[in-house]
Amino acid sequence: MDLQDVAVSVRPPQVLVRCHAVLQAGRVTAVLGPNGAGKSSLLAVLSGLQRPWQGRVCLGQRALAQWAEPALARHRAVMLQDSAVAFDFSVHEVVALGRFAHQAQPSAQEGAIVPAALQVMGVAHLSARAYASLSGGEKARVQWARALAQIWEPPAPGAARWLLLDEPTAALDLAHQHACLGWLQAWARAQSVGVVVVLHDLNLALRYADDALLLPGADGTSSQAWFGTVDEVLTPERVRQVWKVAVQETQLKSPMPCCRQLLIGPA
Repeated sequence: MDLQDVAVSVRPPQVLVRCHAVLQAGRVTAVLGPNGAGKSSLLAVLSGLQRPWQGRVCLGQRALAQWAEPALARHRAVMLQDSAVAFDFSVHEVVALGRFAHQAQPSAQEGAIVPAALQVMGVAHLSARAYASLSGGEKARVQWARALAQIWEPPAPGAARWLLLDEPTAALDLAHQHACLGWLQAWARAQSVGVVVVLHDLNLALRYADDALLLPGADGTSSQAWFGTVDEVLTPERVRQVWKVAVQETQLKSPMPCCRQLLIGPA
């Protein structure tokens, strides 16, 4: 997925953020930044739900605007912050909505996909429950399962898939944050799926993301985002610059692949 001199604006001509980056399948990219920096707006542009004010986003050498909606839905899935459902659907029915784009050409494993997505998100036991009766964290995991079900298999041999998640961990407890992100990281690498996830927790990004797209915020000094590996982008100096907080870097004594952590406090 290529971001070619993309400018995002909610009130033109004021630009929230500008970015130029090449996102790669098989890697997790964390979108980070202070409140109001334009993280959700940028994700809407990356998903094709909103057009950039300038520049373009390309998927498979084609601008998103050139994709037919059914074809795009088979290549990328989106989980937004708003998880409201208008009708009294069961959990199974909500996750099955992710398979709508595949109705014309169902998978040979069609009947197994929704149960598998429910299982990996730890909500299989809720399958018959009314979605509206769930807690916020349960709803988030069900919506995550719906997005996974949508791109569970490649639409064609060798075709890239993309999963875009807007603050998917916001309603999750600590254990579920790590369980879900850990599974997502392993799945993205094993299946060569490109993942773009909006996060607020910088240490979750350091632990589970490969790359970072850091939005500078609305302080008026710059609208240009930083892009690179998480270690290149999330330096203590840059965190201080963007969030105006005190930062210390520490190395954890841990067998985990990532042992770098930021200790953050008020400035």
